[in-house]
Amino acid sequence: MDLTQEIKQKAIELGFDLVGITDALPIDKQQANVLRGWLHSGFAGQMAYMHRNIEKRIDPAGLLENAQSVICVGLNYTPLAGDGKTNATAGRVSNYALYEDYHPFITKHLHLLIAFISSIVNSKSSIVNFRVCVDSAPLAERALAVRAGLGFIGKNHILINPQLGCQIFLGEIITTLKLQPSIENHGPGKSEVENLCSNCNKCIAACPTGALRPDGQFDANKCISYLTIEYKGEIASDLAGKIGDRLFGCDECILACPWQKKAPPCKNKQFKFYGDRAEMDLNAILNMTQDEFAGRFAGSCIERLGLDGLKRNAQIGLS
Repeated sequence: MDLTQEIKQKAIELGFDLVGITDALPIDKQQANVLRGWLHSGFAGQMAYMHRNIEKRIDPAGLLENAQSVICVGLNYTPLAGDGKTNATAGRVSNYALYEDYHPFITKHLHLLIAFISSIVNSKSSIVNFRVCVDSAPLAERALAVRAGLGFIGKNHILINPQLGCQIFLGEIITTLKLQPSIENHGPGKSEVENLCSNCNKCIAACPTGALRPDGQFDANKCISYLTIEYKGEIASDLAGKIGDRLFGCDECILACPWQKKAPPCKNKQFKFYGDRAEMDLNAILNMTQDEFAGRFAGSCIERLGLDGLKRNAQIGLS
């Protein structure tokens, strides 16, 4: 077994569901221009960080000197099917927030993968360098995941894998180690996984606010996930009226996807799941103290929203 296959096998042993490898060349010009156009149109809303480090975002080598390869992994987070909402005064959270914060979880396991690789390739005469990226680093991770053969980008602007659907966390290791790419001679839009959206527009039709525009653009200013998590301040009444009981995020464009309907549940037993977050009483949220918030959501993606933001969303759900 060659090194590339050993790395892929180890990634699966560590609990990842998908793993692929691509080179560290920049993403193709067409994708880079789409990103720049999206930012220029103001569709990123208050996410100022998206405008920073744009050259690094489109070029993995900008994040690690002499980078040669990018190892891309995916972790399925589809929860077991529930019985539906049972509490009329409860708010919903996005499925990804039912788990522990994926950032440190994936980071930890990617460092374990690095330790495995280093035990094979590092010596006194040849030191290989690595950099871990999990969402927070400026990296066009979905474009790289496509290039590594993990899936295709759907009309919901999310990576879709035909076997696992589109509830997939992504992580990357940029390395100076030259590895065999999963796709040779990649080009614009080329992928081991064919784009299977075809004429389906179910995600666009399911979006409550029209954030998924008919022209294929994504306007984060209207996205309920953006509004309930990223947006600071009072939410405009016309949009607030469409948020409903969503406390944190929105999964409508994901759950409407036919590929998601076929997806198996998360099988990684190390990834902690908190089923009690599926329905949280809105009145209880409004009466929650800072200590209660910190205790309940420590190590959760919800923690970074803050209590004030959660109460704002709860108030919208009760209005």
